[in-house]
Amino acid sequence: MLQEKRPWLSIYEDKLSGEPIKDSLTGFLEEAVERHRDNTALTQGERIISYGKLLDLTEKMASALSGAGVKKGDRVGLMLPNCPEYVIGFFGAVRIGAAATQVNPLYVGRELEHIFNNSGSETVIVHSMMYEKVKNVEPRTPLERIICVGEPEGGLRDDDMTFDEFIGTASGGAPSVEIDPLIDLSSIQYTGGTTGVSKGAMLTHSNLLGGVQQTIDLLIERADDFPENGKVVAVAPLFHIFGMTMVLLFGLRHGWNLLLVPRFVPDQMMELIKREKPIMLAGVATLYTALHSYPEMESYGLGEVMIYTSGGASVPVGLLNSFERRTGRPIWEGYGLSEGAPVSFNTYLRGPVGGSIGVPIPGTDVRIVDIETGEKEMPFGEPGELVVKGPQVMRGYWEMPEETANALRDGWLHTGDIARMDEDGYLYIVDRKKDVINASGFKVYPREVEEVLYQHPEVVEAVAVGVPDEYRGETVKVFVVRKQGSSVTEADLTSYCKENLAPYKVPKVLEFRDELPKSAVGKLLRRLLADEEREKAGVPPKTGKGVEGQ
Repeated sequence: MLQEKRPWLSIYEDKLSGEPIKDSLTGFLEEAVERHRDNTALTQGERIISYGKLLDLTEKMASALSGAGVKKGDRVGLMLPNCPEYVIGFFGAVRIGAAATQVNPLYVGRELEHIFNNSGSETVIVHSMMYEKVKNVEPRTPLERIICVGEPEGGLRDDDMTFDEFIGTASGGAPSVEIDPLIDLSSIQYTGGTTGVSKGAMLTHSNLLGGVQQTIDLLIERADDFPENGKVVAVAPLFHIFGMTMVLLFGLRHGWNLLLVPRFVPDQMMELIKREKPIMLAGVATLYTALHSYPEMESYGLGEVMIYTSGGASVPVGLLNSFERRTGRPIWEGYGLSEGAPVSFNTYLRGPVGGSIGVPIPGTDVRIVDIETGEKEMPFGEPGELVVKGPQVMRGYWEMPEETANALRDGWLHTGDIARMDEDGYLYIVDRKKDVINASGFKVYPREVEEVLYQHPEVVEAVAVGVPDEYRGETVKVFVVRKQGSSVTEADLTSYCKENLAPYKVPKVLEFRDELPKSAVGKLLRRLLADEEREKAGVPPKTGKGVEGQ
């Protein structure tokens, strides 16, 4: 009976044999160092840090934090781009039982105040370029100490210290701290806040390590197939759960060399790939769009990269197919949420299936339930809310019991995503519950409209939203970025949509833009565009229940 309801179990074969990592993150790092001490762990420009040196610096950071009064259960903010100090700060904090508060460096005053106040963080490690933003909100937050990577232009104030000065205060080893991986927090991962107030997902040591091991069991058939100390492009932001697990922890587990890239610049990325010949690249859909459209992309060695993974947002099917055709390498897509640390599904087991997010990764259980009550399980092929259970699912939201009770019910994480499952166990995301457009009583899923537009050769990016309409309630509007030099018109694209969509799904309004708003990890912000349209019409933003997702 279970096999009938969980058809994906039949395709795992030996994929269930891998044991999850039952250790703390400190133990995880120590094990990696024991096996790969002399390997290069981190590279950024001329800076090269070995695994052994990384452990030494982590111990010093832990000692310095402890000496400053940080103790088990405290929260330490990390507001940094990808750099060695991020890795040292993260492992230094968890070494003494503190939790890392992940802070997007692009956040501004209001957002920073919310995160620092909600998390109760008294310590933050911040890049010099963001120092003033943090300093401005400090009086209205619990912050007591600011540690700055680099020297800010106007200099440091009060008792603030540079990263090097702070780590220099370490005296002796860090205190011994007992960690329960199943209970103790490793990080508070704040959701994007694009659908409401940003919530802090509480992730334990076991959440992170169990989740990354599940993905390793899928993607790595034999570790010996990969070169010793192979290079990994670390461009996915480490403060984002996808970058944390699929780049940092995934790479360290194998003793690989993380090429830290603070910001994605297409020219620099292509030259990096050509020069360094990395074995792995993890990125978001917009990164792959940029690589795919780069002039003479085949000449930069993209076919030599052994693993491409994507997360944060789905890659259009047309791009997946074309990228593999041109490079000879597939992009393995993972779907997940910050609340699920983050991967719950992957396309690896049978390869990409048009528009599918794949099947649940080993150890993950899934149901499709009715949207109204969340209790009735839907038949194969019928859309409903996607709910997930597994070792990677968060403990709850920090200081938000009502939100926690709504998202976690009887151990099941209610994602807020509308999905359907086919008879082979493949999942297809239809859309977000709160993004569904209700046009004259008909449900229109923005993702379906976007996928049609992405099939048009002149479209680079597309976002569909529901806009208020006096007659229909809502109608479909799309925002489109054309290829450079394209002369495609609104009439052309509308006609194209009419050929491929039911009449009520065809966009009634189309707006061309030079660029579309994106999150720090390159995820297209549909909710921001939808809220702009509702504000223009004097209508409040949509509300709804469910988690934020990546």
